[in-house]
Amino acid sequence: MESMFESIGLSTQLVIGVLVAGAVFVTFLTIAMPLLAGNELKSRMKAVALERDQVRARERARLAIEKERGRGAGLRQQETRGIANLVVDRLNLRKALVDDKTVATLRGAGYRGQRPLTLFLFARVLAPIVLVTFTVIYVFGLGILHSQPGIVKLLVVLGAVLLGFYVPVIFVRNKAAKRRLSITRAWPDALDLMLICVESGSSIEAAFRRVAEEIGIQSIALAEELILVCAELSYLPDRKVAYDNLAARTGLEGVKAVCTALVQAERYGTPLGNALRVMAQENRDMRMTLAEKKAAALPPKLTVPMIVFFLPVLFVVIIGPAMIRVLGYH
Repeated sequence: MESMFESIGLSTQLVIGVLVAGAVFVTFLTIAMPLLAGNELKSRMKAVALERDQVRARERARLAIEKERGRGAGLRQQETRGIANLVVDRLNLRKALVDDKTVATLRGAGYRGQRPLTLFLFARVLAPIVLVTFTVIYVFGLGILHSQPGIVKLLVVLGAVLLGFYVPVIFVRNKAAKRRLSITRAWPDALDLMLICVESGSSIEAAFRRVAEEIGIQSIALAEELILVCAELSYLPDRKVAYDNLAARTGLEGVKAVCTALVQAERYGTPLGNALRVMAQENRDMRMTLAEKKAAALPPKLTVPMIVFFLPVLFVVIIGPAMIRVLGYH
């Protein structure tokens, strides 16, 4: 069957070669990007410092507007205009696709502000177009499914549209899950360091700042969150809001419990050291329980690989010499 490219004068081998070259380039770029990323901790801390300045400017502007126009007035930040922002505004994607869960998921993945939200919405529009383009080239241009009926080809194209629409969502959720895992592993150690700082006489803001500097080697995500909560404690009028924001951004039960203990300690004047010591032990037990759960789930996961890969080789090693002897006698 003559392909679509051959009908317009293009060779099928040429198109396949271009696609293979593109795939090789993308693979090489994926492998090389982590090596060229540089110091991720410094870049993330620089981004957090910029966000801290934005928190300061936003709070100052809010106080100035409340003084002039009364309570309830707000400040709307101006975004830089670009192709992504133009597409999102024209299609009104913020109203159609954005809800509280979407914003919370982006924050959990470490993407805060309007620009990451705009890029996320633009990716949900661009990814289906790119994926459908490649699907049409492979299915109709190269004739990969030439033996299948037209309805099957149409379903494949529709599946590519659906997959492309949800690829950014899957990426953000995986990023948020990895970030939560990193915070979960480093949180008990951070509480121990915080306990040492508090018992040595440091304030809670100084403790957060010091722990963020030390814990960044183990978990960049946790260091970033601690710097943010330290900035919010300095500029927000209600300190409880800063703790609530930390619990909402991480979405972890251990962090929520510690934030609740910090709020109660500031409200009722209870000793903070005892609460931090108990919370550190509880979070350490939770981390150990998670490790034990993964270890207990390992034998069932290894059953199929052992049956498929290990047992045939074992049978060959055990029965092979006997079979050679039997065949040799005949």
